[in-house]
Formats: sequence, structure tokens, C-alpha cells
Amino acid sequence: MIVCDMPIIASRFRPHPLLRNRHLQTLWQQVIRPPPALDLDRERLELPDGDFLDLCWSRPQEGPIVVLLHGLNGCLRSAYSGPMIRAFVAAGFRVLFLHFRGCSGEPNRLPRSYHSGETGDLSRVLDMLEKRFPGTPRVALGVSLGGNVLLKYLGERGSDAGLAAAAAVSVPFTLADAARTLQKGFARLYQAYLLRGLIRSTRRKFRQLTPPLSLPDPGSLRTLRDFDDRITAPLHGFGGADDYYARSSSRQFLSGVRIPTLVLHALDDPFMTRAGVPHAGELADSLELELSERGGHAGFVAAGPGLIPRFWPAQRIPAYLRSKLERSVAD
Repeated sequence: MIVCDMPIIASRFRPHPLLRNRHLQTLWQQVIRPPPALDLDRERLELPDGDFLDLCWSRPQEGPIVVLLHGLNGCLRSAYSGPMIRAFVAAGFRVLFLHFRGCSGEPNRLPRSYHSGETGDLSRVLDMLEKRFPGTPRVALGVSLGGNVLLKYLGERGSDAGLAAAAAVSVPFTLADAARTLQKGFARLYQAYLLRGLIRSTRRKFRQLTPPLSLPDPGSLRTLRDFDDRITAPLHGFGGADDYYARSSSRQFLSGVRIPTLVLHALDDPFMTRAGVPHAGELADSLELELSERGGHAGFVAAGPGLIPRFWPAQRIPAYLRSKLERSVAD
């Protein structure tokens, strides 16, 4: 039972009657449901350090801008991307999908990549939007790792975030908790899937660097924590996995959020435990943590007409962000 203690609220989400199990919720979106085709305009943003970010824009090119941040190993083809983009366009938003470094299908140029605490690239994109579209309202949505990045950024920047409102889904608030959870039981299958993708993309990039870099023996990288300890941490200036998790977890930044922000989280998320979910006293007044008993990880599959499965955040989040924009205009 969820105990409501503002700013923690009980969600109105109800799982599809045939998909109540947390793994079915998670896998329906990530594996079973095929991503819809999207026709988007692409842009390459060159960065000061010589690297690049690949961006995708929806059409038409008008309306308030929503920046979408994907999860670990995510991209435009991730199952949640299509439903969210279509829902935002239908709600009158212009969507900017931000691929983190190396996630667009082409390896990035530098040895470094992206990680759960990397907020500098998001900051650069928002600065670009401010210069290119002055006066245009901007909001953002982050899913999983992208949600952690977004919440950390909001906590770091406070009132100077450059956004009118934000939302996040299935955030691994406490990275060390998530890393431990993914080493147990059925969750090890999720870890194996994510780890294979990370090793594959890292090996591909290391081979094309000048001079090439050698990947540690993949047999020694048996967990995500191993990968973070031996690759993520040294490439990004951390003193190991524990240092990376401690400095990059968004949980410690939640009290600094100063713009209206909604976070959707399921207590049965197989990527983390209930102990990893923040308490009301850790949250800023501007942040609403909406909890549901079920929903899995980035799942939240509800029943539409005729029991057709539908991605519930695609209804909830655009409505929330639109309401905050309308309220800011009225004020």
C-alpha cells in the first residue's frame, strides 16, 4: 500500500489485467511491442571538445519544445520512444530527441561516452535551444538513465535550469542499489542484455579510435558494476564504480529541483528495490513523485479500448507538461 505524503502521491495507473507481473510490464514495452516507424529530421551538433551529439526533430517545427532523454543503451528505436514522440506531437509539442554520445548508431569520436551523471551535454543542448529559439517554452522528459541525468541536472541548476517543467520515468535514483539489484534473480537477464550491448558498442568504438584502445577481457566484465568499475569510471574521471555511483545518483540532488517536475515510478520496478526510492523529506516542493504498486521498469502498460495495451506515460506526461506550461503563461 502506498502512503501518500506530499510531495509523494499515489498514481492512477492501473496495469493491463493480462500484464500485471512486473516482468511482463517491462518486457512488453522493451521486447514484445515493435517500435513504430518514425520520420524525423536529423541534426548533428558539434561539441567544443571535438565530439558530437546526434539530434532528431519531429514535424511540424512549431510549438513548445520537449527534449527527450533515453535510457542505457537506448536510442530512437527504443520501444518507449515512438509512443512518447507521437503523443507529444499530438499534444502540440515539437520534439527534440537527444541521442547521448555514441547511441545514434555511429560511435562517438572520443574515448569518453555518456553516463548516468553526465549533465554537461544536456546543458549544451539547452543553451543551443535558448540561442536558436529565444522565448520558446522548453520542457524535458527523461526515461531510466535519462531520467537520472535530467533530475541531477535540475538539482544542480535549480531555478536556472532553462526549462519550464520536466518529467521522468523509472529513474534509478540510487545507482548502487540498482547495480546490486540487477545481479539477483530474474533481473540478471536484464543485466546480461544491457551488458552485451555496452560491450559491443564499446568494442566497436575502441577499434576506430586513433590509436585504438583495448577493451578489458569481456570474460572479466560479468556485471554492470564490473563494466562501470573498469570502463565507465576511468573514462570519465571517477575513482571506481563506488565513486561513480555516489557522485552520479540523482537522489541526492532532488532537494535542489526548482521547476515543476513529475516523476513516475513503480514500486515493483525490477531494476531497483523499494529502499532505493527517495522519501518525501528528500524531495523539493516543486517535485511530485507519483508511485504505483505495479508498472515494472519503463513499462506502465495499461488497457485501452478492447483491452489493447497502451503505454500509459504517453497519456499522463504530455498532459502534465502542457498543464504546467499553461499555468506559467497564465501567471
